[in-house]
Amino acid sequence: MPKIKTHRGAAKRFKVTGTGKVKRWKANKSHLLTGKPGKRMRNLRTGTLVDKTQEKSIKSLLPYS
Repeated sequence: MPKIKTHRGAAKRFKVTGTGKVKRWKANKSHLLTGKPGKRMRNLRTGTLVDKTQEKSIKSLLPYS
């Protein structure tokens, strides 16, 4: 069997935790930042987990994680 290729776009956006959950970073933090309040910006800094309905499809893109 040949090796399975990792989807490089997904590899840059998602990480798999030690317990097998998929971690992602939040959107809306790249431009037009002056109009966004500090509270919102602090909330966008933290990562969050991918919804369980999407986990299977993302893990298929990351075969060796």
